Amino acid sequence: MNRFVFLCLFLSIAGATMDAQTLNVTEHILKNGLKIILQEDHTVPSVCYYTFFKAGGRTERPGITGISHLFEHMMFNGSAKYAPMMFDRIIESGGGYSNGSTWNDFTNYWEEFNPDILETILDMEADRMRALRVDAANLEQERGIVMEERRLSVDNNVTSKMYEQLYAAAFVASMYHFPVIGWMKDIENITLDDAKKYYRTFYAPNNAVVIITGDFNSDRVMELMEKKFGDIPSQEPPQRVIDAEPPQEGEKRVELHKVAELPAVAIAYKGAAATDSDFYALDLLATILSRGESSRLYRTIIYEKQLVADVSASNDEFIDPGLFIIYAQMRPGKTTSEAEKEIYSIIADIQQNGVSDTELQKAKNAVQADYVRRLETNQGRGFLLGFYGVVHGDYHVMFDVLNNYNAVTRADVQRVAKKYLTDRNRTVVTLFPEKPEETAATH
Repeated sequence: MNRFVFLCLFLSIAGATMDAQTLNVTEHILKNGLKIILQEDHTVPSVCYYTFFKAGGRTERPGITGISHLFEHMMFNGSAKYAPMMFDRIIESGGGYSNGSTWNDFTNYWEEFNPDILETILDMEADRMRALRVDAANLEQERGIVMEERRLSVDNNVTSKMYEQLYAAAFVASMYHFPVIGWMKDIENITLDDAKKYYRTFYAPNNAVVIITGDFNSDRVMELMEKKFGDIPSQEPPQRVIDAEPPQEGEKRVELHKVAELPAVAIAYKGAAATDSDFYALDLLATILSRGESSRLYRTIIYEKQLVADVSASNDEFIDPGLFIIYAQMRPGKTTSEAEKEIYSIIADIQQNGVSDTELQKAKNAVQADYVRRLETNQGRGFLLGFYGVVHGDYHVMFDVLNNYNAVTRADVQRVAKKYLTDRNRTVVTLFPEKPEETAATH
């Protein structure tokens, strides 16, 4: 078992608090504001390098939605010193691989590779932070790719379309109203000037966190970081994002008519921010509702009532309050109204009678197991250090996660069910399936 994972498990069972020193995590900040988190561990001869930029759907504005995701693609198209595709070729030649992803609150890039090429990786990463190729040819190439991605993953995917409509209807002022992939018209109209300004502001060193985990020498890495990143100029910080979302004052409903085989319903309640202590109780409530065959929703509406073919519950872990979502796809011949009635009955029972000790402990075991599994690899640890550093504002929070879940009581779960899962705080998107010929007739 990885030493890092063993320590987490041991300290959690003992009721002790994990800390950065125990787990060999150090933090450094260069003069230009670049934050660097190192977790040196020689268990496996491998290194993982993450960059988290505080740029995502939340930092965009109407007119340029999707620009963060567009840059996720452009980041692999070369820089001043490195030609397009050279980045991937060098990593793959060192037995490694790379990728990137765009979220509401950040965009991250990562590589895992043999320690022998670490210095080269640092040089490449510094070059694309300093001098990415942002030109008309790259923009048009990636714009076309992203537009096609949107067509396939959202416009022609009924579940993704439901979720897009759910966030757009639930939020009126929060930046989570906008899809991370962007509205199609915005993607079409992002200009080269928009792209250059966004890169200069949001890909500056003072808006980034670098996390390196695995087999390396921390002193040597910091020498290289100073040498390669230290002279990249900082920029004026981005304008602070204000969560201006007003309280919801009544249920919202959206009908979606798309080609599909079966009806479905997505039910959302405004939830708690990641830094709100209520987050952990809501997360456990989502697990109690839908995790495993003995969960409340699975047992009732899949097995006993046989209303739905699939059901899930999730709780957003965002900087600003996100959504607590229940999604269900019907069985043939069953209606979303029937499913909603049973779902609301299950919620009401928890609000009135709470959950059992067994349910709560099973939920704690499940979320803690998920968390510990992420600690087993360099990549998993790197992601968690970056995620908690950006979304929670301090990577040290990750050392308290297991204890935070353990501290949740049955009364806490019942309280958040009453507080958040109310009729007036609810948004519902219902999918009404159409046949292809019906859709064609309406256009």
